[in-house]
Amino acid sequence: MIRPLLLASAACALALPAAAETVAIVNARIEPVSSAAIPNGTLLIRDGKIAAVGASVAVPAGAKVIDAKGGVVTPGLVAPSSNLGASEVSGVRETRDDGTGSHLSAAFDIAYGVNPVSPMIGLARDGGITSSAVVPVLSGTGGGAHEHADDGVVEEMTAGASGDGDPPLFGGQAAFIRLKAGASDIVEASKLAVTVSLGESGARAAGGSRGADLVLIRSALEDARAFASRRAAFEQGATRDFGLSRLDLQALIPVVQGKTPLLIRVSRAADIRQALKLAAEEKIRIVLEGVEEGWMVAPEIAKAGVPVIVDPQADLPDSFEALGSRLDNAARLNAAGVTVAINGARDFNNLRQERLNAGLAVANGLPYAAGLAAVTLTPARIWGQDGKIGSLDVGKVADVVVWNGDPLETTSWPLNVFVGGVEQPQDSRQTQLRDRYAATDQSGYPPAYR
Repeated sequence: MIRPLLLASAACALALPAAAETVAIVNARIEPVSSAAIPNGTLLIRDGKIAAVGASVAVPAGAKVIDAKGGVVTPGLVAPSSNLGASEVSGVRETRDDGTGSHLSAAFDIAYGVNPVSPMIGLARDGGITSSAVVPVLSGTGGGAHEHADDGVVEEMTAGASGDGDPPLFGGQAAFIRLKAGASDIVEASKLAVTVSLGESGARAAGGSRGADLVLIRSALEDARAFASRRAAFEQGATRDFGLSRLDLQALIPVVQGKTPLLIRVSRAADIRQALKLAAEEKIRIVLEGVEEGWMVAPEIAKAGVPVIVDPQADLPDSFEALGSRLDNAARLNAAGVTVAINGARDFNNLRQERLNAGLAVANGLPYAAGLAAVTLTPARIWGQDGKIGSLDVGKVADVVVWNGDPLETTSWPLNVFVGGVEQPQDSRQTQLRDRYAATDQSGYPPAYR
């Protein structure tokens, strides 16, 4: 009898890791990221945190010893922008909780829809990713150069694009998760940023014009300030009409107060300049994602102190707003002094591409140290998590990966993955399905057919 495929997913969810223990990783090239590499050193994990790291760390009695055999130890990779845990099957609307409908805009909180036992989480963790920002997608954003072809379905599948109202101006609020197997709640922080798009997708949300998009965004920020200062009057119906709902205005208050950034998806150099001007004039914090033509205005981005999230594979003019895309975009931005984080593909099965994208950026001029930081410490810093994760510093949470070689090379892979000092099962739905259908006994049949 053939058992349902759901059993494989359930078994994966039940494969819980052991409790935290004292672990010594020896004979390793250690890349702390925050400091110079240690060619042959030891990293000690105790009580879920990094207890010691260096070339002459003593291994305490009773510690579990992992011999890296010359492999590389890094912090766990941090995905700076993904749909992980909030989406599973790109072509099935019912599995996607990464976009809002016509009833909410800035107030949509993606954290509520995160599934801690999503099969995609184990797959991402097997690729060395231990945490991720989970970011809403905007209705109608499938055409941007920073969205891979695999994500073209975004335009049809996100709420608001299927006839249930006009696309929202804002995409909603981002969250941050840590990929702890067996945890009932993996959301580490919520309401990290409010997302919005400029350029082609922003113009679509505003009715067809970039100018209209910026007018509406500025108007929304003005309304949020007025709402914050006159909330009691609003409750009594004694204020002017606002363009957004009470919930959306409330979500924008931390933005106009400078506490929460706008995550702006933007590609064209002219639109990047408009984003920088918006931030300066409205006195708000911003993070830019996409920035395919960022190299053209790199000194201006650096002067504004705005961090960027880029996809180094975006090198083709697949839209009018990304005609200037090039492979050395990350290198040029970094050389100008811009803080650069590197993203992987936003399709849910391919988050491991993040480290390979970093390798691609390094191959095109980005210094190796900056490339490794771009997938660890930099995204952690962008999302306010660098006090806990992102580098191998004593006292930080032990999100650690042991690699069999250079993590930015395609021929390397993780040997051990730790989240909070607990070694994680390398047992995703994909590996369970492989074992179920590949293994045979003397009868010649795999387990699924016995």
